[in-house]
Amino acid sequence: MTAVTADTRFAPRTGGTRPLAGTGALLRLALRRDRVMLPLWVLVVGGTTASAANSLGAFYDTPEERANVISSMATNSSLRSLYGPVFDDSLGALVSWRYVAFMGAFAAVMSLLLVVRHTREEEETGRQEMLASLQVGRRASLTAALLTALIANAGIALLVTLGLAGEGAAGALALGLAIAGVGMVFATLAAVCAQLTETARLARGLTAAVLGLAWALKAAGDAARTDGSHPLTWLSPIGWAENMRAFAGERWWVVLLFAAVVAVQAVVAYTLAGRRDVGMSFIPARPGPAEGRLSTATSLAWRLQRGALLGWGAGFLLAGIMFGSMTEGAADLVGDNENTKEMLERMGGQAGVTDAFLAAMLGMLAMVGALYIVQSVLRLNGEETAQRAEPVLAAAVGRVRWAAGHLYVAFGGAALLLLLGGLGLAVGYRKEAGPLLGASLVQIAAVWLLGSFAVLVYGLLPRLAPLGWAYAALSLGLGWIGPALNLPDAALNLSPFQHLPKMPGNAMEWTPVLVQLALAAVFTVAGLVGLRRRDMQS
Repeated sequence: MTAVTADTRFAPRTGGTRPLAGTGALLRLALRRDRVMLPLWVLVVGGTTASAANSLGAFYDTPEERANVISSMATNSSLRSLYGPVFDDSLGALVSWRYVAFMGAFAAVMSLLLVVRHTREEEETGRQEMLASLQVGRRASLTAALLTALIANAGIALLVTLGLAGEGAAGALALGLAIAGVGMVFATLAAVCAQLTETARLARGLTAAVLGLAWALKAAGDAARTDGSHPLTWLSPIGWAENMRAFAGERWWVVLLFAAVVAVQAVVAYTLAGRRDVGMSFIPARPGPAEGRLSTATSLAWRLQRGALLGWGAGFLLAGIMFGSMTEGAADLVGDNENTKEMLERMGGQAGVTDAFLAAMLGMLAMVGALYIVQSVLRLNGEETAQRAEPVLAAAVGRVRWAAGHLYVAFGGAALLLLLGGLGLAVGYRKEAGPLLGASLVQIAAVWLLGSFAVLVYGLLPRLAPLGWAYAALSLGLGWIGPALNLPDAALNLSPFQHLPKMPGNAMEWTPVLVQLALAAVFTVAGLVGLRRRDMQS
């Protein structure tokens, strides 16, 4: 067994009895570990928002077109539930309308991942216990994690403020603080969940569930009223971000609401952290049965991943229903705006606004489905690095059979998610399900290709496994933001989704689908061969 050694460059030297001893060293370690992903998060969230004025200015370049947006949102509750209300017809206000909720949600995801990674995950892997032997204070790791999230959210706020200052310095600052405020609310919430739960997976799941609830409350409230004043909207931190009203008579007192919730949740997290032992939790894991009931590697993989798949499935079905209910209003929102039509056609094809909208929504669901398949595939890496794979492989289970169990769930689950999304679209649009289900299945080729790329990287170079996330995130960004930024086709073609036929509304093209399926098979086999031949991590 390989001995675990500490990196003394980051080891605190004195003061082990103080609760915050070693916080600076742990903060430097956290920033070093996230030196690639953290700047990427900041650039994607902050940079996308900061650059939105240019793209939206091209789409809504006249007062009449901006007034049409306000009129459409006032009469279309389905679209309003997605984007929120429009408070002013200025370009800055349109940027806030289109991006504050989505980027706030992205900042929340970034923050919860950062905090859980540097708190509960450190305890789960045993590294926190090792650091505690180097005179690290009881609350140092929690403080370092929250400071890391604060730095990331401050970076987003700074990028947004600088990028949109030309539209109004006060509005740009308000929008940046709104997005960062959502991020910090969920950072401190993740800190609380990390104290309550025994595993990092459960801590992330609980925080993500609250984020989903916050989005649902915001959507319901926005659909009910046109001015963001519904009580359900005010129950959601994302709704608070909307009600900052950046570029539309800023409500600065909402910042105090964010600060109060962040402070209360941080106090709760610190209190809980001081009342438990390292590695322990306030919600203990349920004991298993006296006799094991999992006889195969596939049944074990299903047991480990079924909760995530069920949660993703419910989300896809609900999202499909919501997008489907928006379809009939898509043509009204686009109107005679040629720039918006062009963007929608780049995303969903040129078979008419309605079919292009449906194809674009199916594409978006598929891109999000790629995140699921990468997460599910890389569960293999988590099981290996946490040394939970060793007891399984010590029995009469080969590496390929062990990995195949997780891949069945990953690839089959991704196909199920796409079918649920297509079914939801049909239910929301109240049309025949067959064409939409067929169009959703076409997207499987690209989703499986991204999943197989994660298998390839994990099997050959497990330390570079995050590249699977990077490629999936790149494909999502190109598909969602690329058409709006009018990126060249050479850039958009980096995403496998760009090569698939835009259905419904266009003819089926088998060549790109079969090519991507063949590549997915080659990547998966190559990854499994690499896994079989390399040493397992310890």
